[in-house]
Amino acid sequence: MGSKSDQIKGLANQAAGKLKQGVSKITGSKETQAKGAAQELKGKAQQTMGKGKSAVKDTANKVADKANKKL
Repeated sequence: MGSKSDQIKGLANQAAGKLKQGVSKITGSKETQAKGAAQELKGKAQQTMGKGKSAVKDTANKVADKANKKL
């Protein structure tokens, strides 16, 4: 999975998790609240992973560019 798709899926999971938590406040469902919190946390992790992949890719590109300039 690409870094951008990880970030987008992470945002979607965060939003869905927050929505579930909001619904749980209306319905009083502790199960829905827990599932929402878990999904939101999953989304945050996905976003972080995507940002990390982007940082690694950017660094690798910079190193490759410097190496190519020295050749």
